[in-house]
Amino acid sequence: MSKLTVEQVMALAPVIPVLVVDRVEDTLPIARALVAGGLPALEVTLRTPAALDVIREMSQVEGAVVGAGTVLNPAQLDAAMEAGARFIVSPGLTKPLGKAAIAAKIPFLPGTATAGDIMRGMDMGLTHFKFFPAETSGGLPALKALAAPLHTARFCPTGGITAHSAPEWLAQPFVTCVGGSWVVPKGPVDAARIEALAREAAALPR
Repeated sequence: MSKLTVEQVMALAPVIPVLVVDRVEDTLPIARALVAGGLPALEVTLRTPAALDVIREMSQVEGAVVGAGTVLNPAQLDAAMEAGARFIVSPGLTKPLGKAAIAAKIPFLPGTATAGDIMRGMDMGLTHFKFFPAETSGGLPALKALAAPLHTARFCPTGGITAHSAPEWLAQPFVTCVGGSWVVPKGPVDAARIEALAREAAALPR
């Protein structure tokens, strides 16, 4: 598989689905529906015991670019990469994780919520960040205030983003994409519904 940069991963679609998958058997229907709907970048969060197996299964779906989210430390980074993750997302930025991700040369989207977070990432050579948790960290007004002095940074806001609020975030020049869980509703997997929601998300302007 060809390697992508973090910029290329974020440019694949306006929305990166944030996935919490409990059952491996749900993996393929979810991934196929999302990719068919135009959302190829899939963030599988390491919040369930099945997560690494889910990454392995999703990586077999043609057109899917599968990443690992909720990566907290270098050990989880290694496990996610071994499972086939092609990009890494974390809720925050620590020096050990940042150094490990950079050394691994894998696209890395660290969570940030303050100017200090972003500046520490920039000191490491990073330019693209997750703004998390977006809504409870002050929402769009907060990110606008941060992005003004840190004008070279680009963001993927995640946390509380909805189909209704996503367009306002995506309209900002410093926002490349958003992360959201709304495209895969909780409950039994409804592939047709997921594909329809994915199509709507993929059509959002940015």
